[in-house]
Amino acid sequence: MKKISIPLLIFTVLIQNLSAQNVIRRSFACTDYTQGIVFIISEDGKPVWQYPADQCNDLWILPNGNLLFNTGHGVKEVTRDKKVVFSYESTSEIFACQRLANGNTFIGECNSGFLLEIAPDGKIVKKLKLLPEGADGGHAFMRNARELDNSNYLVAHYGLDKVSEYNSEGKVVREIPVKGGPHSVIRLPNGNTLIACSDHNGDPGIVEIDPSDKVVWQLKKNEFPGIELKFMTGMEILPNGNLVFTNWVGHNPEGKVTHAFEITRDKKLVWIYDDQAILKTMSSIQILDPKGNPLSGNVLH
Repeated sequence: MKKISIPLLIFTVLIQNLSAQNVIRRSFACTDYTQGIVFIISEDGKPVWQYPADQCNDLWILPNGNLLFNTGHGVKEVTRDKKVVFSYESTSEIFACQRLANGNTFIGECNSGFLLEIAPDGKIVKKLKLLPEGADGGHAFMRNARELDNSNYLVAHYGLDKVSEYNSEGKVVREIPVKGGPHSVIRLPNGNTLIACSDHNGDPGIVEIDPSDKVVWQLKKNEFPGIELKFMTGMEILPNGNLVFTNWVGHNPEGKVTHAFEITRDKKLVWIYDDQAILKTMSSIQILDPKGNPLSGNVLH
């Protein structure tokens, strides 16, 4: 008789319990860093759209249905019929992008340390440098970065084990130490900061920090039986308050892998995606409605 390992048995029971509860099915867009592809996945878990994107680590489905994403050393906006309508290229690695309310595009350049705002015609209208003149931050200087509603910037300094908030002139106004290497950051409506942590210290997870730097919520490596956190990357807060995370496995792919999962605030598991035949290393995600459009309301991701 074939023996079943305890982790696999727990995971099988977890899946069976989710199926028995008739959980929701999700359509979503995501990035696969290893394959270098941006996908749209239907509710039945299959790809319905894809586009090549080297080292893709950040993406948005825009209100017009287009996809905005990084491409290793650049950023593109691509229509559903795969026409490129915005493109920016750099000699620096790029892991962060964001469409701003004024129609411009925010880009964080990793090696150069530049925070850029670029008009639709490709003109750079704002440029802040976070590094000394002539310095190269290297591959690990910056991952996810966001411009905030108050015009400040949140930057995940992955290799420096900290999240920094800069004002509109590029001056540091706050630093949050994050052991393990922060990858993604979201400033929540209540003023707290949600941070996805990597595997620098062997203990990846999610941590929520209030304005006084107190930890008020966290998700640890092995809280869910059968879902071991490997390297936390993408995040999204859904309109109903649920949280969706991606679990990147490029450094440690052994065993059963859960690429993405959704939980409630009180840590009840709602949904998972773990198809190994389609995805290799999911690094960013945005949940869509059944028609492939962004969910209504402000996207926090």
